Amino acid sequence: MQDSIVIIPTYNERENIEAIIRAVFSLEKFFHILIIDDNSPDGTAGIVKGLQQEFTDRLFIIERTGKLGLGTAYIAGFKWCIARRYDYIFEMDADFSHDPEDLPKLYEACACGGADVAVGSRYITGVNVVNWPMSRILMSYFASKYVRIVTRLPVRDTTAGFVCYRREVLETIELDKIRFKGYAFQIEMKFTAYKCGFSIKEVSVVFVNRKLGVSKMNGGIFGEALFGVLQLAVSGWFRKYPKKI
Repeated sequence: MQDSIVIIPTYNERENIEAIIRAVFSLEKFFHILIIDDNSPDGTAGIVKGLQQEFTDRLFIIERTGKLGLGTAYIAGFKWCIARRYDYIFEMDADFSHDPEDLPKLYEACACGGADVAVGSRYITGVNVVNWPMSRILMSYFASKYVRIVTRLPVRDTTAGFVCYRREVLETIELDKIRFKGYAFQIEMKFTAYKCGFSIKEVSVVFVNRKLGVSKMNGGIFGEALFGVLQLAVSGWFRKYPKKI
C-alpha cells in the first residue's frame, strides 16, 4: 500500500490543475493525489478525470455538489484517506503557492524527524512570501502572531495550509468536532492536534502568490480566523481532548 497521499481541494482551477498534478507525480518520492472538487463550473473535475486514464490507481477525485468550504473539503478527504490506511496525509493548494518540491521535506519531518504534524511555514526565517501585497503580508503575519498569543499554540505560521499529518493524528482528533471552514480551520486543526499531545514541527518554505486563476481569499475568511480563535481558546479551557496513545 502506498503510504503518502496529497489532498488538493479545487474550485475553478482549470489553469493550474494538470500542471500541479504532473509536478507532484514527477517527484522522486512517490505520492498519490486526491482531488476534492466543489462542482467547479470551469470544468476542473473533467480535466482530472481525463488524467485518471493516464495515472490509473494513483489519482483520485471526490466531486461534491457545490462550494461547501475548505474545511469540509479537507475533512471529507481525511476520512477517505484514513479509510484507505494512508500513513502520511498532506494538505496542499492547487495554485503552486505551495511548491510540490517541498512535499518530501514535510514527509521527512514526519517519517524520519519524529514529528506528528509537519507545517510548511512562511515565518521561521523572516517572511518567506513572494508577490503578495504588503497589506496582505502584514495581515497574515500579525494574524498568526495574534493566534499564538491567544491560544498559546507554539507554531509561527498558524494559518498555513501546507501540512503533513501522520494518520494517527487524524484518527485521534475527532474530525466531526472541527467547526471552522475557512482559515480558522487551519488554526483549529493545529490547535486540536497540539491539545491532543501531538508534536508539531515547522519546515521553512517559500510561499508564492498564484500566477493563474483567481484567489478565493476574502475579508470574511480572515474575520473567521481572527474571531474564531477567541472561541477556540475559551473552549479549549473546558473541552476534554482525546490524547495521543
